[in-house]
Amino acid sequence: MDNSLTIIVPLYNEEENLKRVEEKMKEYISRASIECKVLFVNDGSKDNSEKIMIEICNRNPEFEYISFEKNCGLSAAIKAGFDYSETNLTGYIDSDLQTDPFDFELLLNEIENYDLINGFRHERKDSGIKNLSSYVANTVRNWFTHDGMDDTGCPLKIIRTDYAKRIPMFSGLHRFLPAMIMLQGGRIKQVPIKHFPRIAGTPKFGLRNRLFKPLMDCFTYLWMKKNYINYKVEKRS
Repeated sequence: MDNSLTIIVPLYNEEENLKRVEEKMKEYISRASIECKVLFVNDGSKDNSEKIMIEICNRNPEFEYISFEKNCGLSAAIKAGFDYSETNLTGYIDSDLQTDPFDFELLLNEIENYDLINGFRHERKDSGIKNLSSYVANTVRNWFTHDGMDDTGCPLKIIRTDYAKRIPMFSGLHRFLPAMIMLQGGRIKQVPIKHFPRIAGTPKFGLRNRLFKPLMDCFTYLWMKKNYINYKVEKRS
């Protein structure tokens, strides 16, 4: 099967970054190894993000968008991207562009034998407290999920769309995507990628989002793992 890729770009109050997103994503799409398109998911932005996003899509046929009526959170935005993706591969990148779209090529090099490729920001360019809190959160998640991922929150992933659409999303589940693919019997791998400091806009997650909420989400994941229904049809009439 020929691969094609929809790249989900969730955004919430990112007006300062969107022109740069347009430039970087156009550059990547023009040189990508497979056919790609961008799907913006506007998570109820209160600044001029929606206006700028629509202008970008109007002048670039390879860019599309959906826009929520109110802010629903990152997990909802990613879930909507999965629901609306029409290609056999679906990717994800943050609109702050702290990761490089061209690193999708590193993930695409591995996708043939896997169902999810997760980026790994091995040299993060964030503050010390942010790096420490993420390290602790990832370590705790690994105790619960045993997925072997060092950076489940990395905003650079590629997933086979049929697997992505079967993920029963809940708030915070964007941190558990590798584990949810494993529940389906899927194969996962992480690949080191580049990381850059944020140069515009403001971070949307604080210490509470990175430590306390993810810990509670781990117990939700355990309940889901225990009760998860996974089947494969062998025959049908």
